[in-house]
Amino acid sequence: MTNTHLVVMGVAGCGKSTVAGALHDRLGWKMAEGDDLHPAENIAKMSSGVPLTDEDRWPWLRLIVDWTATQDDAGNSTIVTCSALRRVYRDRLRAAPGRTLFVHLAGSQELLAGRLASRTEHFMPASLLPSQFATLEPLEDDEDGFTVDLALPVHEIADLVLSHLGNHSHAEPTEV
Repeated sequence: MTNTHLVVMGVAGCGKSTVAGALHDRLGWKMAEGDDLHPAENIAKMSSGVPLTDEDRWPWLRLIVDWTATQDDAGNSTIVTCSALRRVYRDRLRAAPGRTLFVHLAGSQELLAGRLASRTEHFMPASLLPSQFATLEPLEDDEDGFTVDLALPVHEIADLVLSHLGNHSHAEPTEV
């Protein structure tokens, strides 16, 4: 049986960590916080309000793929948080073995700005949110994944993901 690797994606403040934690609690799959895999240079850059470039992101994405591949080799399905803002980044994440399924947590820039303004324990400043929205490329029809309204309660988002996992064995992006 093929392992599944969920990538909970979206711009800063969308709830990736919270949703991934809820899915981990429900599924028991191995989980990685993508932010923990960022090189120190990336964290310093973002902390100072400077957006990352593609060149900054490639080593980080490689670390995520390596972690996923290691888990896949051990027979584990996984959950990882990663902004995965552009198609080319998602293509890179799909290089890992197994099935990679994207769960895009989407919402308004105003809602997310409010969330970021109240966050105190994170390196990503609210000032970078516009650059993230400018970079964001929604999931395309041929990508294995779906979009969820981040305003839904976390348990409802988890229910939708579990339902999708149970009902879809191939690429069929949907708007939830």
